[in-house]
Parts: sequence; C-alpha cells; structure tokens
Amino acid sequence: LVYIIYLLIDLHLYSDLCLKGSTVDIRCTYTYPSRLNGNVTVVEKAVWFTKMKGDEFVDVRTEAEFAGRVQYHCDNKDCTLRITDLRESDSAEYKFRFVTNQPGGKYTGSPGVTLSMLLHLHVYFKSHPSGEIVEGSSVTLTCRTHANPAANNTLYKGNQILPLTPEGIYNFASISSEDRGIYDCKTEDQLSVSLFIDVQYAPKIPSVSVSPSGELVEGSSVTLTCSSDANPAANYTWYKEDDNSAKASGQNFIITDFRPEHSGSYYCEAQNTRGPTTQTLVYFLLARGALESLSKQLELLCVHLTLLLTTEVTHNSVNHVTVLYACLCVCVLQENDSMFLYLLLNVQRCLLSALCLWLD
Repeated sequence: LVYIIYLLIDLHLYSDLCLKGSTVDIRCTYTYPSRLNGNVTVVEKAVWFTKMKGDEFVDVRTEAEFAGRVQYHCDNKDCTLRITDLRESDSAEYKFRFVTNQPGGKYTGSPGVTLSMLLHLHVYFKSHPSGEIVEGSSVTLTCRTHANPAANNTLYKGNQILPLTPEGIYNFASISSEDRGIYDCKTEDQLSVSLFIDVQYAPKIPSVSVSPSGELVEGSSVTLTCSSDANPAANYTWYKEDDNSAKASGQNFIITDFRPEHSGSYYCEAQNTRGPTTQTLVYFLLARGALESLSKQLELLCVHLTLLLTTEVTHNSVNHVTVLYACLCVCVLQENDSMFLYLLLNVQRCLLSALCLWLD
C-alpha cells in the first residue's frame, strides 16, 4: 500500500510590516490506491495536529488556544488548514494525517510545516539624521528585520542593489543630489518597506533660453527664461550687466516692447536656502535698428584704421596687425549669429581704444 503526501504553504498577508495577526493557509495534497483487494478505499478521518496525547493525535480544532481561529477545507485528496489571527504561540510544526478503511491504511506527512519563522517579523527602515538632509552631509540608512530565525534583507534604489553591513546599515559619507529618491528595504519573504530620501542642495549653474531666438526687431516681445536644478526650488532675479539694480524677479523676464535702450547683456541669479547664489551671463540683446547703426560705426572705424596701417609702419607693427585682424574678423561674422551681438560691442570698444592710442 503506497501513500503519497505533499505539503504546501500559502501566506495571506494583511500587514506590510508584520505577519503577526495575519492569516496562513497550510495545504496538503495526497494520493492513495483507489481499490485494495477489490475494496474501494475511503478516507475516514483527516486531521491536522501539532501534539500527541499518548498514542492519539490531537486535532488542532479541539485545542483551546486555536478556538475560533482554525478551519479545514478538505475535498478530493486535498486538505487545507487555515489559521487566522496568528499568534506567537502558534509557532509549531504542523503535520497532516489521514486514515482510510483499508488495513494499515494510515499515513502521517513528515516532516510537517514549521511556522516559527513567520510569526514575528518586523522591518525597521529609517535614516539618520531623521530631519532635513543637506547635500554633502553624512547619512545612514538602517534596513533591519526582527525575525525568528534571523532573516537577510536587501536594500534597493530602483533596480540597483546597495550593499548592507551585517548590521543592516548603508552609509553615505557625503550624500549628493543624485542620491535623492525612493529606497526599498526587502526581506527574504518579499516584504518591503519604502523610504523617500529628500536631499536638499544649492542651485546648480542656471541655463537660459531666449524666445524668440535669432534677430530681434524693435517693438517685439522678448522672453528670457532661467532654469536651475535646486532643492528647494530656486528663486530667480534678473540683472543687466553694469547695472546693479534688479530688472525683474521670477523664472521669466519679459520685455514687451523691445527698444534700442534695452540692448545689452543680461544675466539671471538663482538662490535658495541651501547655498550661495549662482549666476550665468546670457545673450547680448540688440534691437535691429541699433545693430545697423553700430555696424556702420564699426565699418568707418575699420576703414580709418586700415588706411592708417597701410600708409605708415611703426615699431608697434604687431599691435597694428592685431587691430587689422580684428577688423577682418568683423567682416566675416554673420549678423544673425547670437554670439556676433556680444562680440560686436566688445570689438567696438577695442577699435575705439586702438584708434585713440594711434592718434596719441
């Protein structure tokens, strides 16, 4: 007579942190000969037990500590024991036994299923310091489980596994803005606790965009936009070069009626509570009318300097060649190039200075 028995366990977890108080299903499937010596085999008794009294197997349904908390679901060679409201006292080895009408037709599944490792499990996940975290500071994450027996945990950031010490600690010697995000502490039983690490940091170097791009027309509307990676979010202030007074505040600086007097170099300043301000120089803005006027002035300067350089040679010939080269550079620059606008003013200053030195 051959009997085969399989023990399976299914967990129904009602708590993310602790299995105590949850429900567990322990399932047993078994098989036996349908007939023996012409007699049909009938299962007369099926029990789950953890104890014996003498030679008797004590059905868990009759034990006082399980009163109202255990159920059997048995049908067609399949019998499931359900225990609700799990307690630490439920820690034991559970075995299944069935008895048939055949001579010697009794069998007990061994070994059984042990629940001790499932009854008291709590995941601790915390950071130190627990308040605001500033870039560059030292931060410790603790991912630890209290379980019987002890369980191994794994720390994740996304799909990346971070190495833990035997004590369940991960340390950032100098935390950075890239470390900001969600961290998951997972147990071997796939219980998971998440922790969001919010790293605060000073503004990074801002980037600036201009709309519309390209050549500007008098009377048009121009929008400068400043962006900086910062936590907490940055506040923005706009300045014009050589003018200490703020022109605007906010991420966008809008000039609704662009005039020649608006021409110049602008920069934005980003600041928050976590570090020094940072700033960046932006496009040199110049109205088309002012551009044409400035181009004519430069053309006349280049003509005069070129005539002087070609009619007289002095010991300062290297400087003369440099000035002449600057004139030639202006000739080949494209007027729709945004960098040309910035260079144009500086070349004008350079040529005026060179002309004054020449006349002296």
